[in-house]
Amino acid sequence: MLYIIFWLSLLVLLYVYIGYPLLVWAIAQTSRKPFHSGVEPAATPPFVSILIAAHNEARDIEATLTNKMALDYPTDRLEVLVISDDSDDGTDDLIEGLAKTSPVPIRLYRQTPRQGKTAGLNTLVSEAEGDILLFSDANSRWDAQVVRHLVKRFADPAVGYVTGTMVYVNKDGSLVGDGCSAYMKYENWLRTQESAIGSVVGVDGGIDAMRKSLYQPMGADQLPDFVQPLKVVEQGARVVYEPAALLKEDTLTDGGSEFSMRVRVSLRALWALWDMKHLMNPLSYNLFAVQLISHKLLRYSAFIPLLVFSLAALLLAGRGGIYTLSFLGVVALYALGWMGKVKQQEGKKSSIFFSVPYYFLLLNLASLKAAVAFLKGEKRVVWNPRKG
Repeated sequence: MLYIIFWLSLLVLLYVYIGYPLLVWAIAQTSRKPFHSGVEPAATPPFVSILIAAHNEARDIEATLTNKMALDYPTDRLEVLVISDDSDDGTDDLIEGLAKTSPVPIRLYRQTPRQGKTAGLNTLVSEAEGDILLFSDANSRWDAQVVRHLVKRFADPAVGYVTGTMVYVNKDGSLVGDGCSAYMKYENWLRTQESAIGSVVGVDGGIDAMRKSLYQPMGADQLPDFVQPLKVVEQGARVVYEPAALLKEDTLTDGGSEFSMRVRVSLRALWALWDMKHLMNPLSYNLFAVQLISHKLLRYSAFIPLLVFSLAALLLAGRGGIYTLSFLGVVALYALGWMGKVKQQEGKKSSIFFSVPYYFLLLNLASLKAAVAFLKGEKRVVWNPRKG
């Protein structure tokens, strides 16, 4: 039985991180879904509304709005809507000050008492005038061509949601940033393959766009950049990845902040999977159901086969051959991860040999903590600004 447990847990891990990506890549090579423009490009670009939810973002909001004011897109076809979620650090004053001189219309709304990002976005959507909604975090800095790159995908009438590329900017070469960047490269490659076969499963909430006509109000506890794309797929439209749409965001400078953020995101993602579990029925949603199970459900549950495999490898270490090698590999993984953590705490720059194992273990530990909270029925609605 122990041998069966060993091999099953290993196979699950290999499928989650290697097998599924290769499966999607193989499908993309044989049954790629092209983008169709449908009609000639419109002479007048679509009207776009950029939506930003902010809570105590005085440190970043001015730079973020200045970034949006400098976008390469007609200013008469663009508006920026910001909702302040009961901010009390001067965020509102900074927004109002910029709005007075901005070439792009900036409108401020206030949400009191504090209700969280999702409730804020629900409010902003009802006030937005654009046909296309763009979602930005309060600390997101976009490339000047972002709007044009995102909007062009909507020339295909089958596309309902578009996500861009997040690039982490690491000022001091901190460990988590290195591991996080490697993880995002892996995720973006996978999104490219998923987009080619239909729809991507995961998106970046700081650089997304969707048709306003497809937006559906969400519960305050739901994760908007997870649930809303699923609702788009549910309505029969595609969610696609546009690699040319670039977002620059500072990485977190310490593992504790990254871990807390990952726990919060993982917990809300688990609730989203629960709320949208009908999409994981292959009989109704075919390939996308397999994608959702493989890329999200199994990924967020990967800590289970990881722990089981680690224990099985320990118990079978004395049997020689593949079992001894597996045990040594597990020891190396945890040792390198621990060394990566130490280097991060000491503020030392680290290579991917330490940062990737550390970030891999950090993600799985965050998923474990989130799963425990999920089983207890815990939900998180409000958030605090990321500390870079």
